[in-house]
Amino acid sequence: MAFFSGTKGVIYRQFSITIVSAMALSVLVALIFTPALCATLLKPTPAGGHSSSKLFGGFNRLVDRTTSRYESGVAHVIKRAGRFVLLYALLAVVLVMLFMRLPTSFVPDEDQGVMFVSLQLPAGATQERTDKVIEQVEDYFLENETESVDSVFMVAGFSFSSSGQNVGLGFIRFKDWDERPDASQSVTAVQKRAMAALGQIKDAQVLALAPPSIPGLGSTGGFTMELLDPSGLGNEALTTAANELVVAANSNAQLQGVRISIPDQTPQYVLDIDNAKAGALGVSVSDLNSVLSVAWGGSYVNDFIDRGSVKKVYLQARADARMLPEDLNKWSVRNSNGDMVPFSAFTTGRWNTGSPTLSRFDGDSSIQIQGDAASGVSSGTAIAIMEQLAGESAEDFSVAWSGLSYEEQEAGSNATSLYVFSLLVIFLCLAALYESWSVPLSVLLVLPVGVLGTVLATQLRGLENDVYFQVGLLTILGLTAKNAILIVEFAKAHVDEGEEVVAATLHACRQRLRPIVMMSMAFGLGVLPLVISSGAGSGSQHAVGTGVIGGVISATLLGIFLIPLLYVLIHKLFTRNSASSTSSTSVATTTRQEAP
Repeated sequence: MAFFSGTKGVIYRQFSITIVSAMALSVLVALIFTPALCATLLKPTPAGGHSSSKLFGGFNRLVDRTTSRYESGVAHVIKRAGRFVLLYALLAVVLVMLFMRLPTSFVPDEDQGVMFVSLQLPAGATQERTDKVIEQVEDYFLENETESVDSVFMVAGFSFSSSGQNVGLGFIRFKDWDERPDASQSVTAVQKRAMAALGQIKDAQVLALAPPSIPGLGSTGGFTMELLDPSGLGNEALTTAANELVVAANSNAQLQGVRISIPDQTPQYVLDIDNAKAGALGVSVSDLNSVLSVAWGGSYVNDFIDRGSVKKVYLQARADARMLPEDLNKWSVRNSNGDMVPFSAFTTGRWNTGSPTLSRFDGDSSIQIQGDAASGVSSGTAIAIMEQLAGESAEDFSVAWSGLSYEEQEAGSNATSLYVFSLLVIFLCLAALYESWSVPLSVLLVLPVGVLGTVLATQLRGLENDVYFQVGLLTILGLTAKNAILIVEFAKAHVDEGEEVVAATLHACRQRLRPIVMMSMAFGLGVLPLVISSGAGSGSQHAVGTGVIGGVISATLLGIFLIPLLYVLIHKLFTRNSASSTSSTSVATTTRQEAP
């Protein structure tokens, strides 16, 4: 995990370094301090006896009874191996189905105590109309969301996508998390109610937006799609396709607030130049462009010194000569003969509407489309729906993703390699440690049991397959493998001492039940605060804690019965194959000896 690149690599690296450092310190403590503490603190007891304390003596007797019942249960499972192997296969099938149905995302939504409100009126709307809409937005939050909202700050003339007198932006600050413990007071809940209420304003498009979970990856949360024109069909066709896609997306109940990030079409004055007439009059295109650029845009000339300071000199037309389209008729261009030719001799003007900006993405003309998943819908589902709608409404154009959506696509594509590499490392390390193929195979076969609990707990709580879920899943792989090693290692040691494999396995189960339960309880209780956390950062804490505690429960309750069964079956399989190979070798040797 520590070597992944990109944003997900930064998140992985924090967890991986923490876990590796803690494990390294744990090894040092186990090798150095634990033996010394045992020699100092442990007291001798009679063989087979228990502590004289009523509390600890009673607890130990309870553990002994539980261990005896557990050993009997394992023996029952091993005797009926066929039906329990079918149960294991059924659990594996259920795991695959649940994992495929688990919604995906990059990182969970976080309640950061702030929310944005973006509003846009039709092009050409006056400042007064914008101010009235701003007042309506302010009144809604200060009157209807007083239990959650602390303050409202609105700005007219500026928005995430553009600036102008027809746009506005609001910053909604929420009260401290301790003052709004109810789920209905969260940013997500307030955003949902605000979208429904502010959507009734007919004079403007008003959107309530939550900030992105990771600052810097976009201005708001949700998805960010880039609709590209790789075939060069033109901006008009691209804009038409984008508008059709937005209409189709907003008609889908699983999406909300889908919009084009650039401003609406704005009035533009188009100057049509008759190149033939201009050429006949001796006017070059470069001279024409120079006059327009200097008159309307201004041009730097030189510097001059005024009372000890250097000031720049710009050349530009007077204000009264560049205010109206008709002012173009006041201007003339010097032709090749040195005569002044008026603009009206070779130009005509007309009003039109068009996009105020022309953007590109990966070298192609593009239009950015933003939106959010509806309440209860994952961002991965929203991305899949948008790709499907784009294939139907804008089939002549291609789609790309940016911001958090791009990171989510990358994280999903790399998750498989992360899981495979983790399993490979576990397998190779165990094979080298025990010099056996049966031991690591027995351990790996138990891993789906822990993963099943992780996936099931995540789905039951309505969470998603995100980066933090993957971190918890890898942690459960390690914990499940550790539980399996505790039994398999002792069983293998007893087999090497000459015990029959079933008896050796039952012996190992009797010895290792207590440490397995103890470690699982410690691990589960350690992540319990993450499961019940609230406030800032609780989204990521829930994603990690829920998956881990679900995996701990399933890996303990199911694993302690399936680990012995799988070890016995794998051991018998390898022993049978080894015996068959040895027998074949002996027969071949005898034949060669008798041949003369």
